[in-house]
Amino acid sequence: MKIRVLLLGLLALVGLSSRALSAADTAASSAPARPVIDLWPEGVPDIKPNATPDKEERPGTFSAIHRPTMVVYAPPAGVTKTDTAVVFCAGGGYVHVAVGVDGGGVTKWLNSLGITVFVLKYRSVEYGHPAPLRDVLRAMRIVRSRAAEFGIKPDHIGVIGGSAGGHLTASAGTLYDAPEGRTGAEIDKVSARPDFLVMIFPVVTMEEPYVHKASRTALLGANPSEELKKHLSVELQVTKDTPPTFLVHSTADTTVPVENSLLFFQAMRNAKAPIEMHLYPRGPHGDGMSPALGPISEWPKHCEDWMRFNGWLPK
Repeated sequence: MKIRVLLLGLLALVGLSSRALSAADTAASSAPARPVIDLWPEGVPDIKPNATPDKEERPGTFSAIHRPTMVVYAPPAGVTKTDTAVVFCAGGGYVHVAVGVDGGGVTKWLNSLGITVFVLKYRSVEYGHPAPLRDVLRAMRIVRSRAAEFGIKPDHIGVIGGSAGGHLTASAGTLYDAPEGRTGAEIDKVSARPDFLVMIFPVVTMEEPYVHKASRTALLGANPSEELKKHLSVELQVTKDTPPTFLVHSTADTTVPVENSLLFFQAMRNAKAPIEMHLYPRGPHGDGMSPALGPISEWPKHCEDWMRFNGWLPK
């Protein structure tokens, strides 16, 4: 009973209902082995000398990550596969990566649409910036360079993420050409620019008064310079070339203020970059997918419509 209560608490953090827990329990017991891609086969940049095996601190949540990977979730049997893929950056405050059981609810939703999902296990607090940025950009380059192998189009690859994973998603969409995102490897020649972004309850700014301080401390340290705070305030890095973005947030979010999303939306508008935003009056910090939360749980359908309209899903 205690284990189930702990699982329910974890799933609440990622927006899943107790009904989804039962489905996740069943899926986990019969889940097939998923392909795992090593992001840095040539060696992880700046790996810690005391690096230990990566730890799964509780089901679907990873901490002390030293060897970043992607797990490939192809659409299940019976679902028509599309030529679109998504790199999924789960949240966790840059302290851990809370994917969820067997890829989590976001992965299951995307798979149901025929989208191939690459669940990213990225480095976080043990490394800080630029390690997470390097990991997501390397993930994009790998997926794009191997598009034919995965049966996807190289111009149909997006990034999706919530909370701190939303910040990493926006970083991929605004800092894809940043010098610190490259290591000098041959694959750096492949474009890391996502074709679209989906940001869910995202951390955006690193500056007061709306910064999520825990995420900033984990990513930038206790006393980051003003220059570094501005550089990682992704709303300040938006240009006309920032990928089309779908954004969702709850005004009731007491963890990451909705002003984070408002700042990104306004920056996209100022740059004349395409963005669609959905705000809701109810829903705690998470992914808002539980039907018990009311209208906010409809955002995946709106996002699906957005993807179809833009040609990433068949109309």
